[in-house]
Amino acid sequence: PVQILTYMDGKPKVEETELKPRVGFLYPIATHNISVFINATQERDSGQYMCTVNVPDDITSTGKNVGIINLTVLVPPAVPTCQLHGNPTVGSNVTLSCSSKKGKPSPTYQWQRTAPTLQVFFPPAQDQARGTLKLTNLSLEMSGLYICKAENQAGFEECSIVLEV
Repeated sequence: PVQILTYMDGKPKVEETELKPRVGFLYPIATHNISVFINATQERDSGQYMCTVNVPDDITSTGKNVGIINLTVLVPPAVPTCQLHGNPTVGSNVTLSCSSKKGKPSPTYQWQRTAPTLQVFFPPAQDQARGTLKLTNLSLEMSGLYICKAENQAGFEECSIVLEV
Protein backbone atom coordinates (compact mmCIF):
# COMPACT_ATOMS: atom_id res chain seq x y z
CA PRO A 1 0.00 0.00 0.00
CA VAL A 2 1.09 3.57 -0.71
CA GLN A 3 1.16 5.95 2.23
CA ILE A 4 -0.76 9.06 1.24
CA LEU A 5 -1.29 11.11 4.42
CA THR A 6 0.64 11.13 7.65
CA TYR A 7 0.08 13.16 10.79
CA MET A 8 3.01 13.17 13.16
CA ASP A 9 4.26 15.60 15.78
CA GLY A 10 1.36 17.96 15.19
CA LYS A 11 2.04 18.39 11.46
CA PRO A 12 0.17 16.86 8.51
CA LYS A 13 2.30 15.57 5.65
CA VAL A 14 1.15 14.57 2.16
CA GLU A 15 3.30 12.03 0.32
CA GLU A 16 4.46 12.71 -3.23
CA THR A 17 1.85 10.75 -5.20
CA GLU A 18 -0.47 11.72 -8.06
CA LEU A 19 -3.16 12.19 -5.38
CA LYS A 20 -1.20 14.96 -3.60
CA PRO A 21 -3.01 17.94 -5.19
CA ARG A 22 -6.43 16.32 -4.64
CA VAL A 23 -6.34 14.81 -1.15
CA GLY A 24 -6.22 16.15 2.40
CA PHE A 25 -7.62 15.89 5.92
CA LEU A 26 -11.28 16.83 6.19
CA TYR A 27 -11.09 18.20 9.76
CA PRO A 28 -8.38 19.68 11.96
CA ILE A 29 -6.58 16.81 13.63
CA ALA A 30 -7.44 18.22 17.06
CA THR A 31 -10.98 16.85 16.53
CA HIS A 32 -9.66 13.25 16.47
CA ASN A 33 -11.62 12.71 13.25
CA ILE A 34 -9.05 11.79 10.62
CA SER A 35 -11.46 11.60 7.69
CA VAL A 36 -9.90 12.47 4.34
CA PHE A 37 -11.25 13.89 1.11
CA ILE A 38 -10.32 13.22 -2.51
CA ASN A 39 -11.25 15.95 -4.96
CA ALA A 40 -11.90 15.35 -8.68
CA THR A 41 -12.17 11.59 -8.21
CA GLN A 42 -10.97 9.40 -11.05
CA GLU A 43 -11.61 5.76 -11.85
CA ARG A 44 -8.02 4.87 -10.93
CA ASP A 45 -8.65 6.16 -7.37
CA SER A 46 -10.68 2.97 -6.82
CA GLY A 47 -9.08 0.53 -4.42
CA GLN A 48 -8.56 -0.33 -0.79
CA TYR A 49 -7.73 2.46 1.66
CA MET A 50 -6.34 1.68 5.08
CA CYS A 51 -6.15 3.95 8.10
CA THR A 52 -3.61 3.12 10.80
CA VAL A 53 -3.55 4.98 14.11
CA ASN A 54 -0.42 4.49 16.20
CA VAL A 55 -0.16 5.88 19.70
CA PRO A 56 3.44 5.98 20.96
CA ASP A 57 4.17 3.47 23.76
CA ASP A 58 0.63 1.97 23.55
CA ILE A 59 0.90 -1.81 23.12
CA THR A 60 -2.80 -2.47 23.89
CA SER A 61 -4.01 -1.18 20.50
CA THR A 62 -2.00 -3.65 18.38
CA GLY A 63 -4.33 -5.20 15.82
CA LYS A 64 -7.17 -2.82 16.75
CA ASN A 65 -5.62 0.27 15.23
CA VAL A 66 -6.40 -0.43 11.57
CA GLY A 67 -9.49 0.55 9.58
CA ILE A 68 -10.03 -0.54 5.96
CA ILE A 69 -12.49 0.73 3.39
CA ASN A 70 -12.93 -0.19 -0.27
CA LEU A 71 -13.59 2.69 -2.64
CA THR A 72 -15.23 2.11 -6.01
CA VAL A 73 -15.40 5.21 -8.19
CA LEU A 74 -18.42 4.90 -10.48
CA VAL A 75 -18.11 6.08 -14.09
CA PRO A 76 -21.17 7.08 -16.14
CA PRO A 77 -21.52 5.46 -19.56
CA ALA A 78 -19.88 7.15 -22.54
CA VAL A 79 -22.20 8.11 -25.40
CA PRO A 80 -23.02 4.75 -27.01
CA THR A 81 -22.73 3.87 -30.68
CA CYS A 82 -25.88 2.62 -32.44
CA GLN A 83 -25.49 0.38 -35.49
CA LEU A 84 -27.73 -1.56 -37.90
CA HIS A 85 -26.66 -5.07 -38.94
CA GLY A 86 -28.43 -6.75 -41.85
CA ASN A 87 -30.46 -5.72 -44.87
CA PRO A 88 -33.67 -3.92 -43.81
CA THR A 89 -36.03 -5.27 -46.48
CA VAL A 90 -39.58 -6.53 -45.96
CA GLY A 91 -39.59 -10.06 -44.51
CA SER A 92 -35.90 -10.05 -43.51
CA ASN A 93 -34.26 -9.94 -40.07
CA VAL A 94 -31.96 -7.22 -38.70
CA THR A 95 -30.13 -6.58 -35.45
CA LEU A 96 -29.66 -3.17 -33.87
CA SER A 97 -26.60 -2.93 -31.64
CA CYS A 98 -25.69 -0.42 -28.97
CA SER A 99 -22.32 -0.21 -27.25
CA SER A 100 -20.73 2.21 -24.79
CA LYS A 101 -16.93 2.20 -24.48
CA LYS A 102 -16.92 3.39 -20.86
CA GLY A 103 -18.99 2.80 -17.76
CA LYS A 104 -18.44 1.37 -14.28
CA PRO A 105 -20.27 -0.76 -13.46
CA SER A 106 -20.98 -2.03 -16.98
CA PRO A 107 -24.07 -0.29 -18.34
CA THR A 108 -27.33 -2.00 -19.20
CA TYR A 109 -29.03 -1.14 -22.48
CA GLN A 110 -32.67 -0.41 -23.22
CA TRP A 111 -34.05 -0.04 -26.75
CA GLN A 112 -37.30 1.66 -27.66
CA ARG A 113 -38.91 2.96 -30.82
CA THR A 114 -40.16 6.52 -30.40
CA ALA A 115 -41.51 7.47 -33.81
CA PRO A 116 -44.02 7.14 -35.31
CA THR A 117 -45.35 5.47 -32.12
CA LEU A 118 -43.70 4.49 -28.84
CA GLN A 119 -42.76 0.83 -28.54
CA VAL A 120 -40.64 -0.82 -25.83
CA PHE A 121 -38.86 -4.16 -26.18
CA PHE A 122 -38.24 -7.12 -23.88
CA PRO A 123 -36.19 -10.35 -23.94
CA PRO A 124 -35.62 -12.46 -25.94
CA ALA A 125 -35.77 -9.82 -28.71
CA GLN A 126 -33.69 -7.45 -26.59
CA ASP A 127 -30.47 -8.35 -24.76
CA GLN A 128 -29.95 -5.69 -22.09
CA ALA A 129 -26.40 -6.82 -21.24
CA ARG A 130 -25.13 -6.94 -24.85
CA GLY A 131 -27.19 -4.02 -26.14
CA THR A 132 -28.72 -5.88 -29.07
CA LEU A 133 -32.26 -5.79 -30.43
CA LYS A 134 -33.31 -8.45 -32.96
CA LEU A 135 -36.13 -7.48 -35.29
CA THR A 136 -37.56 -10.38 -37.30
CA ASN A 137 -39.85 -10.59 -40.33
CA LEU A 138 -39.59 -6.85 -41.01
CA SER A 139 -42.66 -4.95 -42.19
CA LEU A 140 -43.06 -1.37 -43.36
CA GLU A 141 -44.74 -0.53 -40.03
CA MET A 142 -41.50 -1.34 -38.18
CA SER A 143 -39.77 1.68 -39.75
CA GLY A 144 -39.03 4.54 -37.39
CA LEU A 145 -36.63 6.12 -34.91
CA TYR A 146 -35.04 3.67 -32.46
CA ILE A 147 -33.28 4.99 -29.34
CA CYS A 148 -30.85 3.09 -27.14
CA LYS A 149 -30.23 4.17 -23.54
CA ALA A 150 -27.02 3.00 -21.84
CA GLU A 151 -27.39 3.33 -18.06
CA ASN A 152 -25.68 2.54 -14.76
CA GLN A 153 -25.80 3.97 -11.22
CA ALA A 154 -23.64 6.92 -12.27
CA GLY A 155 -25.79 8.14 -15.17
CA PHE A 156 -26.95 7.46 -18.71
CA GLU A 157 -26.35 8.39 -22.33
CA GLU A 158 -28.32 7.71 -25.52
CA CYS A 159 -27.85 7.16 -29.23
CA SER A 160 -30.42 6.70 -31.98
CA ILE A 161 -30.80 5.13 -35.39
CA VAL A 162 -33.43 5.47 -38.11
CA LEU A 163 -34.71 2.18 -39.52
CA GLU A 164 -36.16 2.46 -43.02
CA VAL A 165 -37.69 -0.81 -44.17
